[in-house]
Amino acid sequence: MFNSEFWDVWMRYFNQLIAPAILVTLRLVAVTMLICVVCGFGLACLMVLTHPSKGLHPNKKIYTPISVVANSIRSFPFVLLIVTLAPITRFILGTMIGEAAAILPLSVGGIPFVARLLENAMLEVNPQLIEMARSFGLSNREILVRVILKESVPAIVNSVTLATINCVGSTAMAGAVGAGGLGSVALNYGFYSFNDLVLYTSVIITLIIVQLIQLAGSLLYHRCLRK
Repeated sequence: MFNSEFWDVWMRYFNQLIAPAILVTLRLVAVTMLICVVCGFGLACLMVLTHPSKGLHPNKKIYTPISVVANSIRSFPFVLLIVTLAPITRFILGTMIGEAAAILPLSVGGIPFVARLLENAMLEVNPQLIEMARSFGLSNREILVRVILKESVPAIVNSVTLATINCVGSTAMAGAVGAGGLGSVALNYGFYSFNDLVLYTSVIITLIIVQLIQLAGSLLYHRCLRK
């Protein structure tokens, strides 16, 4: 079944279509996750500080609108988010197609998701540790950095791993609107062209990328637990 002719065809498709698409997908995920983790971390810290019941400095007026906006964007279908942000993307970048144009909606959709995951991870810290830190006279900033963040590192690693896997799926959907990557190749050169070889190769490689991300996240998680 898999003779030399099959492998010759597969290698041609891989070199011309799939290999460049892998690099595009990895770039999209890397840049998007960098933006999402940096912005989402800052937003999560603000939400932890101002949480109405568990916050270090409860402030419902600040927390509520941030929470509502985060939940609204997080629950918005990603394909519709791309379409909704298309005019803004074109205004800022001059185009709605390509890697750069995909990063904006990927980041807008990912930041609230990462922020909520990180917030939940930090809120899981034992309240008794926080009260003990208060009794030693630590400020809210010191409690956040030296207690909450330190204790929630394993949970944060799990959250970032989950968010990265979610980002891989989002890049596949972004491929449907010209973002490039494995999703675009699977749809345009695989599904729409009735080319099962390209389609299933793209799908399998995407699954491998997801498994590698999960493996790396699990190894890092267990390493953090041992410290």
